Amino acid sequence: FSQFFIFASVQPTDHAPSSDKLQLVKYSMADANKLDASASGEFVRKASSFRNWISRDGSTSFPAESGRYHLYVANQCPWAHRTMVTRKLKGLEDAISMDIAHFRRDEEGWKFFPVISGCTPDTLYGFSHLKDVYLLSDKDYQGRISVPVLWDKKTKTVVNNESSEIIQMLNSEFNDFCKTEEQRAMDLYPEHLRKEIDSINEWVYRDINNGVYRAGFSSKQEPYDRAVREVFAALDRVEEILSRQRYLAGSQLTLADVRLYTTLARFDPVYVGTFKCNKKRIVDYPNLWGYLRDLYHTPGFGETTNRFFIENGYQGTNVRNPHGIVAIGPDINYDEPHDRATQFSQ
Repeated sequence: FSQFFIFASVQPTDHAPSSDKLQLVKYSMADANKLDASASGEFVRKASSFRNWISRDGSTSFPAESGRYHLYVANQCPWAHRTMVTRKLKGLEDAISMDIAHFRRDEEGWKFFPVISGCTPDTLYGFSHLKDVYLLSDKDYQGRISVPVLWDKKTKTVVNNESSEIIQMLNSEFNDFCKTEEQRAMDLYPEHLRKEIDSINEWVYRDINNGVYRAGFSSKQEPYDRAVREVFAALDRVEEILSRQRYLAGSQLTLADVRLYTTLARFDPVYVGTFKCNKKRIVDYPNLWGYLRDLYHTPGFGETTNRFFIENGYQGTNVRNPHGIVAIGPDINYDEPHDRATQFSQ
């Protein structure tokens, strides 16, 4: 496309909301590349706009109800993918409906293009683009059109578009509607591990989840070099942690693992080449590679991972790939055996 929204510039952050507003207009590629770039050439991610909370006990304006809420996602997006994994882990497919946007955007942003397998129409309103959903929520909205979106069908409003908060709500506030007792009992953010999880999330987000974007969208050599060094220093740190325990926070699967997984699943297919994070691959880390395969075969992870969408979404645009040619590799065998469950059994 000659004009479209830059992929990384429309994703939410894990930090406090900002009052920044942008005009909802068609950006040329030159404009798009300026949206998140500082004068130093460093990529700076914008904050999410909608930060409301759904409550199980009805203490907020958005009480948890089965069938009331809806997710808008894009499968190639790591931030949206977090919500897809958590929704599946908790067995909330019947309680929270979901639509999947096309893996490439056009001049008006995220679009619905159901003729592609794996994409859906906007099943609620029949809109062609996600921007129309935002404008239905607020006709004067001038902010970013990002995924994921947690939508309230009853009030026709965006509840939240910050992935780190949405996955917390999916974990705790919809337990009355989980499919099984096991899923209802599953706690991915347990009280006794929250301090540890929060600490892990802070540096994993800064140096890995967002670090690959800081590398890939740097417009000058120095911030790129700095970002890449920080990405791989953090991956080395994770490799050491995973040499001692099955998951990031110990023996229990948590939201910290969900958040890291969606970056790892994209690392070798797209971040190594497209984002120039090529010092090492995940398959070169024995523990990280085993951990990624372990998660991939955990229900909720692999089944929501679509490599075709990931590779075409990142590579099939002219942001960093002027001809839109999608690489044929790499070969990744997630079925290669691992023994992490046995290795760290108690």
